Amino acid sequence: MEVQEIKQRFGIIGNSPLLNRAIVIANQVAPTDISVLITGESGSGKEVFSQIIHQMSPRKHGPFIAVNCGAIPEGTIDSELFGHEKGAYTGAVGERKGYFETVNGGTIFLDEIAEMPLGTQARLLRVLESGQFIKVGSSKVEKTNVRVIAATNVDVYDAVKNGKFREDLYYRLNTVPLKIPPLRDRKEDIYLIFRKFTSDFTDKYRTPPIHLDEGAQQMLVNYSWPGNVRQLKNMAEQLAVLERDRTITAQTLLNYIPLENNSRNLPMRLDTQPKEDLSERDILYKVLFDMKRDMVELKKLVADIIEHGGVSPSYANHSQTINQLYRDIELPLNDHHEPPQFTLQQPVNTVVNNDQHYNITHNAEEVEESLSLIEKESDLIRKALKKHKGKRKLAAHELGISERTLYRKIKELNL
Repeated sequence: MEVQEIKQRFGIIGNSPLLNRAIVIANQVAPTDISVLITGESGSGKEVFSQIIHQMSPRKHGPFIAVNCGAIPEGTIDSELFGHEKGAYTGAVGERKGYFETVNGGTIFLDEIAEMPLGTQARLLRVLESGQFIKVGSSKVEKTNVRVIAATNVDVYDAVKNGKFREDLYYRLNTVPLKIPPLRDRKEDIYLIFRKFTSDFTDKYRTPPIHLDEGAQQMLVNYSWPGNVRQLKNMAEQLAVLERDRTITAQTLLNYIPLENNSRNLPMRLDTQPKEDLSERDILYKVLFDMKRDMVELKKLVADIIEHGGVSPSYANHSQTINQLYRDIELPLNDHHEPPQFTLQQPVNTVVNNDQHYNITHNAEEVEESLSLIEKESDLIRKALKKHKGKRKLAAHELGISERTLYRKIKELNL
């Protein structure tokens, strides 16, 4: 049968050389029983070519069934394809025939073959090589005479290299590869297909004909069509039903073409420096880990002071850093901002900073300042708000917390 006759019989529109080549291959392989692997993007018409192969083959009077392997759960796909015996698993209340048994003498189209689990791939390989299969829960070998046509929208060879698809099954299915070109590689066919779709839908819904101006035609042809023929058909149906003005402009088409897809091929600026995207929880963990590290260092410093009666050289830098931080934070020690006074029993070495002298002993009998964390927190928040004249955003930045946290603290502490 000639290519043009096949197009008319199966409703294929277009004169692209890539499309014509795919039709020629399908016509040549149809009379044989060779397995065919159809590759192409989603919506490009892979199932139509499986119908061409079946209808042009000696099996055309036999059954034909299309199975979407990606839509069947992994736990039941073996039962769907090969059947099961009664009691084979929980819920198997009776015997069930699988597709390979019911389609005996016909053709089975396995769409999205790359989504098939590895265990099921091994069973399928056995069917392709010997025509034998075993039902789930059975030990009896069954025979079938089924032609398998597989299809996928991903690169199966990449799946083989990643260990997600059996290499032996790939070569067994790929006896005759059939690639369906995407719509963007058939630019000369896009407007013809669109006119056919709009004509069908205006007749179906009894609406006036649709006409595209020159700008709309250029946009239609130059668009990348990631959804291929399926996307073009859906858009044509929307225009036939929704648009009151039957002359479609480029501006009108923008309402039906997704913006992210329309600009997918435009150049974009890439940042050379990676950005650290931290959630609020990640930031909180980071702060807690930093606090824990600081506490460990502080414990080491205090232990060294107690043991040696002073600061060892290894912690000299730590004491200077702590003193500097002490001055920068400006902790509200009391109303007069003076350092706390301790009652001492046995004076020991003195730790000196730039502002005050502190006498430290191992045993302090009493502490005059309050050790309440709530009071310290309250005083810090008051001091920050006073410093920034009530501006909460600046106060939150000064305290090193978020503005939301500051609002919550103000409410909790009744400030």
